[in-house]
Amino acid sequence: MEFVDRLYELYKDKLTGDEEDAFIIIEGIMESFTARDVNQLFHDLPEPERFDMLALYLYEKFRQKLAEEGIGQTKNRDDGHIKFYH
Repeated sequence: MEFVDRLYELYKDKLTGDEEDAFIIIEGIMESFTARDVNQLFHDLPEPERFDMLALYLYEKFRQKLAEEGIGQTKNRDDGHIKFYH
């Protein structure tokens, strides 16, 4: 994605390789976006990138829901009231 490539070039000398770097940069950029900017960015993407972006968003939201509900958490055997599903 051209936008990400340009963003990377702008910040690459300031990055530590920590995932948090990316989040801080993206969050800062998004704060200045209007709804029109977001729509234009989405519209300008090739269809496979739009699909990937939406799929990643839905994956993250689903993963967050699983975490909120406690699905897949590892429990100790001495937690007698907890059911084991795997």
